[in-house]
Amino acid sequence: MSWSRGLPPPPPPPPPDLALARFLSLGGSVGARRKLRSAPEVCHSLVKRSSGVQGTLPLQKLHLVSRSIYHSHHPTLKLQRPQFRTSFHQFSSLTNLPLRKLKLSPIKYGYQPRRNFWPARLAARLLKLRYLILGSAVGGGYTAKKTFDQWKDMIPDLSDYKWIVPDIVWEIDEYIDLEKIRKALPNSEDLAKLAPDFDKIVESLSLLKDFFTTGKEDSLKYQRILERLEKENKELRKLVLQKDDKGIHHRKLKKSLIDMYSEVLDVLSDYDASYNTQDHLPRVVVVGDQSAGKTSVLEMIAQARIFPRGSGEMMTRSPVKVTLSEGPHHVALFKDSSREFDLTKEEDLAALRHEIELRMRKNVKEGCTVSPETISLNVKGPGLQRMVLVDLPGVINTVTSGMAPDTKETIFSISKAYMQNPNAIILCIQDGSVDAERSIVTDLVSQMDPHGRRTIFVLTKVDLAEKNVASPSRIQQIIEGKLFPMKALGYFAVVTGKGNSSESIEAIREYEEEFFQNSKLLKTSMLKAHQVTTRNLSLAVSDCFWKMVRESVEQQADSFKATRFNLETEWKNNYPRLRELDRNELFEKAKNEILDEVISLSQVTPKHWEEILQQSLWERVSTHVIENIYLPAAQTMNSGTFNTTVDIKLKQWTDKQLPNKAVEVAWETLQEEFSRFMTEPKGKEHDDIFDKLKEAVKEESIKRHKWNDFAEDSLRVIQHNALEDRSISDKQQWDAAIYFMEEALQARLKDTENAIENMVGPDWKKRWLYWKNRTQEQFVHNETKSELEKMLKCNEEHPAYLASDEITTVRKNLESRGVEVDPSLIKDTWHQVYRRHFLKTALNHCNLCRRGFYYYQRHFVDSELECNDVVLFWRIQRMLAITANTLRQQLTNTEVRRLEKNVKEVLEDFAEDSEKKVKLLTGKRVQLAEDLKVQHRNQASLERWTP
Repeated sequence: MSWSRGLPPPPPPPPPDLALARFLSLGGSVGARRKLRSAPEVCHSLVKRSSGVQGTLPLQKLHLVSRSIYHSHHPTLKLQRPQFRTSFHQFSSLTNLPLRKLKLSPIKYGYQPRRNFWPARLAARLLKLRYLILGSAVGGGYTAKKTFDQWKDMIPDLSDYKWIVPDIVWEIDEYIDLEKIRKALPNSEDLAKLAPDFDKIVESLSLLKDFFTTGKEDSLKYQRILERLEKENKELRKLVLQKDDKGIHHRKLKKSLIDMYSEVLDVLSDYDASYNTQDHLPRVVVVGDQSAGKTSVLEMIAQARIFPRGSGEMMTRSPVKVTLSEGPHHVALFKDSSREFDLTKEEDLAALRHEIELRMRKNVKEGCTVSPETISLNVKGPGLQRMVLVDLPGVINTVTSGMAPDTKETIFSISKAYMQNPNAIILCIQDGSVDAERSIVTDLVSQMDPHGRRTIFVLTKVDLAEKNVASPSRIQQIIEGKLFPMKALGYFAVVTGKGNSSESIEAIREYEEEFFQNSKLLKTSMLKAHQVTTRNLSLAVSDCFWKMVRESVEQQADSFKATRFNLETEWKNNYPRLRELDRNELFEKAKNEILDEVISLSQVTPKHWEEILQQSLWERVSTHVIENIYLPAAQTMNSGTFNTTVDIKLKQWTDKQLPNKAVEVAWETLQEEFSRFMTEPKGKEHDDIFDKLKEAVKEESIKRHKWNDFAEDSLRVIQHNALEDRSISDKQQWDAAIYFMEEALQARLKDTENAIENMVGPDWKKRWLYWKNRTQEQFVHNETKSELEKMLKCNEEHPAYLASDEITTVRKNLESRGVEVDPSLIKDTWHQVYRRHFLKTALNHCNLCRRGFYYYQRHFVDSELECNDVVLFWRIQRMLAITANTLRQQLTNTEVRRLEKNVKEVLEDFAEDSEKKVKLLTGKRVQLAEDLKVQHRNQASLERWTP
């Protein structure tokens, strides 16, 4: 090395990047050329300095551009370690240059001779160009990397804020099948089919441009272009609706706004009729004089001949609400029917007109000509303007023969009821072929809408008016609203055909367009183009309708909401612990309670049924048994005659009266048990609001129920066999018969004592203690009783009837004491006195028969005791038990089920009878709940419709 021989050391070499910069900054001067000649040495020195850094910095730390260059040229390059290591670590793209051994000669200071070596100059220039490119790439890459690192450092770490995003966002692919959604979307071919024909649109736009440049005389041409565009748009919309209808998008289509709005009107209309509420939602009310063309205008808007027609006869006898909406097919259907009428087929049109006529006649009550009940009809089709129209009966001036006397007033009241709605759009139809002075409807419309803020005036039959009217300016005055006192939003002129009912809608439209194209009214600018044809009319009415809808729906919803809030507050104050159940819900609750009570009736135990049946039957027949069987038989002198008399009377009783009495008792018992279950208080859960309904259900069910007719025949045989049996098997049955006989006789004796007390008045004890006195009649009865008791005491076995001489004797004895009596009074008193005497004697005999079972088994042989009366009561008691058992079986097996069936039928009939429910479920609570239900449904309907 040169500095090893004592020469001053050269300045330290600049860093590679600085040396490169200096090298790139060389110009065209001589000094520059000298430095250019030393370029190979400089490059060689740079290579040697860079080669010692190869193992100190990993390849991954290289810039992207430098790393790619290194790999592309020397993938396996290994440089020898230099003798001296420096602390300066830099990389440059020049390290990729091919190396060769060069021996550097010592640098000598001072003058250097100039060498004219042209290959070196050429190489220097080539190297300069190469270094420019490489240097720019390296510098730009380094700068871009540095800028990227700076930006990256400035970006905040968002990993700490990952909790803000819900986990479901990261797991959304687990809940939603995105691949399935992608497949469900239409492909490009289907979308291309739905796209409009842009060539036709461009062509149409060019025609429009030509039109605007031609001036006012081409207005008819503009009209034809619009019609063609509308036709193409109609066909395109029909295609789109059909595609949707076939399910290309694989989704369920929602109802259109107009369909939902029509349902809202139907719901509110029902409540208007039932609960006297009133909505102010918009409708298009079509009014006009009879035969003015109302129906024809409506048919032109609906694009179908859907209404019955007659020559001069009133055909619209009730309001018809027509809801127009768009659809792929031109069809019509009623609100309460699922049948669709294809309006493109003449037979379906005829059937639809016939059905409308039948419904109108059904709505009209007997003795009337028109009816306020509304018929709801939906019409769908491509290109129809969405709106709701109500066709009203035509206004008449005179009531003709065959009409009800109040027809004119009824039509006026119906029309006013619809037009007084502040948001109703009045479509006033005026016949242009008659004198304007003969119009009735214009005065009526002026009264309901004096400022014309919601009225649209339509002049029909303009073709006849132009032909018949001498001055065309008169038609212009009508259209401009100068001839009538009424005001309107707009004035239109239409033609609804040539008067032939068989004309099609398309033919009428072509005739209308042809007329106005040639009409003087349009050519002389008396009428404007937008004021003619039913197409322009329908567009104007639809725009006005939807504007009115948007303005009124929200206001109506707020009104319903406020009313509902007031009703809810009143309910909470009056019935804080009760649910808001309307009349139908209360009826369902009462229905369930009644059915539960009927089921409870079938759960009554057999023992309870038999006990109440046996007791009720004995109460019903006891009088007959005692008075007509036992007492007459007991008057006989011997046991044989007693038994014979008993058998005869029992047979007659069984054949004629007993089975019928038994069935009556069973039916009354069933009614009593049913009533007990129905009216029995349920404690705190009892709701007295159902009492009237339950009572009505009970009465109607009992009224409809009839016992099985074959029950009496089978019961007669069973009772006859039971009464013929005289064999008492054991002492227990004997004692039971005696106990039964004693109870019966004691009950009769008690009744007899009461009858005698009422006859003779209070005894001495009651007169002294309670200060009661006897009447004169009671005094006579008491004296007669005393005289008859003396007679019985003398002869205790006296027969049941007094002889004539005995009556005379008693009368004379009483007259001797100053008591005047009548023979009939003596007989009446004797009947009660002897009855008491007989019953006491029978009770004493019954007591003697307690130990007579032994003699009974021996048929009372060698015994003066005869107990045939005990055997009679045993037979009666056994008959009662067997009858009660038979009736209980009939009740539980047949009659209870039949009664339950009757109850269900009655409840079903009541459920369908709204008037019956209103009558049976009444009160402030019910009415308040009904009002709440009405307001809730009204508000829900509006909220469901509001987009």
